[in-house]
Amino acid sequence: MDRYAARRDKLRKLIHKARTDALLVTRFVNVTYLTGFTGDDSYLIVHEGGELLVTDPRYTEQLESECPGLALEVRRPGVKMLEGTVKAIERVKPERLGIEAESITVGLRDEIAEKLPKLPLVATKGLVEELRMIKDKQELDEIRRAVWQAEKAFGIIKAMIRPGATERQIANDLEYQMRCDGAKGCSFTPIVGVGPRSALPHGRPTDAKFSDAGFVLIDWGACSGLYMSDLTRVLVTGQPPARLEKIYKIVLEAQEAAIDAIHPGKKCEEIDKVAREVITKAGYGKQFGHGLGHGIGLQIHESPRFSVGMTTVLEPGMTITVEPGIYLPGQLGVRIEDDIVVTKSGCEVLTHLPKRWEDAWV
Repeated sequence: MDRYAARRDKLRKLIHKARTDALLVTRFVNVTYLTGFTGDDSYLIVHEGGELLVTDPRYTEQLESECPGLALEVRRPGVKMLEGTVKAIERVKPERLGIEAESITVGLRDEIAEKLPKLPLVATKGLVEELRMIKDKQELDEIRRAVWQAEKAFGIIKAMIRPGATERQIANDLEYQMRCDGAKGCSFTPIVGVGPRSALPHGRPTDAKFSDAGFVLIDWGACSGLYMSDLTRVLVTGQPPARLEKIYKIVLEAQEAAIDAIHPGKKCEEIDKVAREVITKAGYGKQFGHGLGHGIGLQIHESPRFSVGMTTVLEPGMTITVEPGIYLPGQLGVRIEDDIVVTKSGCEVLTHLPKRWEDAWV
């Protein structure tokens, strides 16, 4: 049995628990996870007796290559997605149809209900996402490759940084270098914040120059093809503010304490608490305004998450970022981010870039 068939079999058990006998998968990334098909504009119906992909003639050759043998409902030119989906549902004949409540549009849900008024539609939440939290060896290998691509690009950029370079140039150069090493591209638009702009957790690159301040925050990642990486480092490029070193070392202490605390069986909120207590004790609790980390995989932000109130229990194979930060608006921001995978005995840090204060200097 291939990895995709095994995933669909696991999903069937969750579908049964949800008291339905079929699931209409409308989130494209979930279709990819369950089939290996990398196109879009296609839905998947997973049912007790098999599966059926609703697609169109543009993808038939690609489907034969990526997932041979998968049953298809191919929409003819001019046939709308709704019509193709209804026809596929009628072929499967479920007694109760599960729908992805967080993906399907209200319009599509209402149209299916109108076309098939006798079919109960059961809203489900996170069935495929639950499976996606645990990465298999092949997924981990792809994430490792995305980490390698991101780290190699960063090493080149760090060596090339000049005072006249702008945030935008650095972001573009990072993407170019990652593509040179086989990446599909960035896993998200890089965050490059010079000086006071480093206090913007999601600041977009501008034409601000590195010579405008003595330090810069860079948050970037590679998409190896399907899987993502996500890293953050602070570089000192000139004369930094006097308090930058102090804050940097607090953030690093918080991150290392959290990584040391990661172990299967612990709740996500417990790991967040470890880092948050370090920063709060240092007097900067109010300046750490986001969760400690998020899952990475087919998407750059997915489950599980290290955050207040997140009771998900850690299991081997979960891949999550650890990224505490302190942000002083108008002054500076520090965030240090690494990617980890939970193991049977603790965790493995997948990222390898140096992160001591001494390593931040260009």
